[in-house]
Amino acid sequence: MGFTLRDHTADVAVEADGESLGGVFAAVADGLTAAMCDDPAETGDRFSFSVRAEGREALLFDYLDQLIYERDVRGVLPAAHEATVRREGDEWVVEASARGVPFADVDARDVKAVTYSEMRLAETDAGWEAYVVFDV
Repeated sequence: MGFTLRDHTADVAVEADGESLGGVFAAVADGLTAAMCDDPAETGDRFSFSVRAEGREALLFDYLDQLIYERDVRGVLPAAHEATVRREGDEWVVEASARGVPFADVDARDVKAVTYSEMRLAETDAGWEAYVVFDV
């Protein structure tokens, strides 16, 4: 289980799978990291955050958007992602963490934003799969 980067016109897409919903979220996030940096350093401290949304696809979008926000605010490349997803009443919640690799330790490319373009999140016999396009 993991991710694959896919060319997508002028953008980049991540195709990922995971045994659980949290696993596929983390795999897409790992793909986001790979789209920004070929070989992230093993430095940096872990940080945690949570995101809530009304649906699973919206939660995936907001989770990835939060990672881009954390990158910009903290000045780090989020890497080594972990995520747990659960339903709480009418909302979906992701509890997540990542290791923030200082920009000084990496040669990173810019990913501007996550998009809803062609986004797919589906349950399979083996777990979950996702496809997400990022604006570069």
